[in-house]
Amino acid sequence: MTHAIRFHKTGGPEVLVWEEVNVGKPGPGEVRIRHTAVGLNFVDIYYRSGLYPGQLPSGLGGEAAGVVEEVGPGVTDLKPGDRVAYGAAPIGAYAEARLIPTDRLLKLPDGIDDKTAAAMMLKGLTTQYLIRQTYRVKAGDTILLHAAAGGVGLILTQWAKHLGATVIGTVGSEEKAKLAKAHGCDHTIIYTREDFAKRVDEITGGKKVPVVYDSVGKDTFLKSLDCLAPLGVAALFGQSSGAVEPLNLGLLAQKGSLYVTRPTLNTYAAKRESLVAMAKELFDVVKSGAVKIEVHQTYPLKDAAKAHADLAARKTTGSTVLLV
Repeated sequence: MTHAIRFHKTGGPEVLVWEEVNVGKPGPGEVRIRHTAVGLNFVDIYYRSGLYPGQLPSGLGGEAAGVVEEVGPGVTDLKPGDRVAYGAAPIGAYAEARLIPTDRLLKLPDGIDDKTAAAMMLKGLTTQYLIRQTYRVKAGDTILLHAAAGGVGLILTQWAKHLGATVIGTVGSEEKAKLAKAHGCDHTIIYTREDFAKRVDEITGGKKVPVVYDSVGKDTFLKSLDCLAPLGVAALFGQSSGAVEPLNLGLLAQKGSLYVTRPTLNTYAAKRESLVAMAKELFDVVKSGAVKIEVHQTYPLKDAAKAHADLAARKTTGSTVLLV
């Protein structure tokens, strides 16, 4: 039998249980894959806690790498032994093996190992849509990024620098500021002791920024709007501190005809051709060395509850991988 992390009720990390599951044979358009490494992401906490409701009992996780074990009827583009990864798939990655639709899978190039792939798919594809589609970062831009020492933060900083942008990053501690700077962050703001909106104003000489990438939510969002130049874009792609209160849209007019979006990877990568194009750009920028993916923490998959507790307590930096 195969094991997986499941939860039968929503709640804290303690609701996660390691149990036997029956995977079965792949159906039409599916493959069975054996995981080698699984990515940990804040969105996993949203599902576990019930913030993002789903059917129970449930698996968890939307990002992993592994090897194809068996292909279902009609599958021609993958074969047993192929190395694959995914970052925009139905949840259920916290498992030793699973069935998955082939249209969500991407073949891994030789230059990218499984642990790196598991750490970069969801976060890297998220970065791709944020800085290449939601707001297309260009040379000369100065951008604001919250949680600059997190998984998405370290990837986004490097990629934005590669594009010629100046990056202002907020972090929660001196240690995280050093980490963000080491990955190319031009200006770090420790938001626990500095007014980040005031500092952005100082750094930009009052011009402010064309885009804010905010995954923190409740604690930062209204002040994020104060950092935007007229016609600026606030891209709220997470809410680690809690949900943003209902917004008076009149504020957007007062602060300079601003735009607000709440994008998700599922929307941007819904079409197979979009997913493939996004992944190609991600693989290229990683293989070139412009973006380095660093796994700072690993846990055995069966210890996912401990990994969740550490992530929620902000004890982790960069990417975390659960090893199978």
